[in-house]
Amino acid sequence: MGKLFDGIKNSFKRFGSDDYDIPVESSDYISVTPDFGDNGKAKIVVRPFVLEEFEDIKGIIDNLREGYTIALINIRPLRDRDLIELKRAINKLKKTCDAMEGDIAGFGEDWIAVVPSFASIHRDTVSTELQEQ
Repeated sequence: MGKLFDGIKNSFKRFGSDDYDIPVESSDYISVTPDFGDNGKAKIVVRPFVLEEFEDIKGIIDNLREGYTIALINIRPLRDRDLIELKRAINKLKKTCDAMEGDIAGFGEDWIAVVPSFASIHRDTVSTELQEQ
């Protein structure tokens, strides 16, 4: 098992930095120390958005393209106002998500989560199977 962790650590070093500190917490997983910016805050931001009209999508997409934003989007205001515009907005989010190799999923009736390529959204296989039946 030790060779596996050494291999992972060495693969990080191949990217040109020896600054990765990967302490082994247990034999089941490793912990990677987060990289903090100059201001001492983590570079990844979980940011809420409210989609009130189609034009609001531009600000959301701009933040997603930076690559450090996990977007939680409240779609209820646009859903209550105009379903066609909501579908256009969601399609635009899906295309952007595909282009940046991220992940997108709805949860509840009012929220959508969009994450960059380094993250994924957990999907419960039991509820997915029930919806398909």
